[in-house]
Amino acid sequence: MKTTLSSKLEALLFVAGDDGLTMKQLQFLTEAEKVDILSSVEELTQRYKQPESGIMLKELAGVYQLVTKPEAAETIQKLVENPTSQALSQASLEVLAIVAYKQPLTRVEVEDLRGVKSEKPLHTLAAKGLIQEMGRAEGTGRAILYGTTNEFLNYFGLKDLSELPPLPEEGEQNAEEETDLFMTNFQETFKQETEA
Repeated sequence: MKTTLSSKLEALLFVAGDDGLTMKQLQFLTEAEKVDILSSVEELTQRYKQPESGIMLKELAGVYQLVTKPEAAETIQKLVENPTSQALSQASLEVLAIVAYKQPLTRVEVEDLRGVKSEKPLHTLAAKGLIQEMGRAEGTGRAILYGTTNEFLNYFGLKDLSELPPLPEEGEQNAEEETDLFMTNFQETFKQETEA
């Protein structure tokens, strides 16, 4: 199946996102002539004018971009205000539990407790509004201190942190089971959020 120039342009502009691409970049990437690219841009512009399309092709200061149509703004605003909940990974759940019980603490302290890098799970949790910066640690580098948010309490139906289930004492036989139960509760709550 041969890929048309317009479909190549569409794919490139989609991947480029907000940055868009200039005519020179489009010429370099497609190895096409300017006149052919302009023709394909016009073809895409006409295709996106159809009412069933939610996007349009826009040129701004010599940069071509795929953007959403203004008519879709209200729908997109709902997504921005209420991002789709997705179940957290096991790593994120572990980091969230550590932060919940040991806050405030730094990324390095989280990694010491987990034994693995935790930068990505911390970023994910902050993006979901479950943890936040609580200040800076004293000493070299003044690392960020993380703690839970009111959104965290809301997600898990807690009035405050004192309602967190107690941590098992060291050497307790059921410690592993209780930890698993705690993680299961985290997962169930996020599963319910995604189904809602």
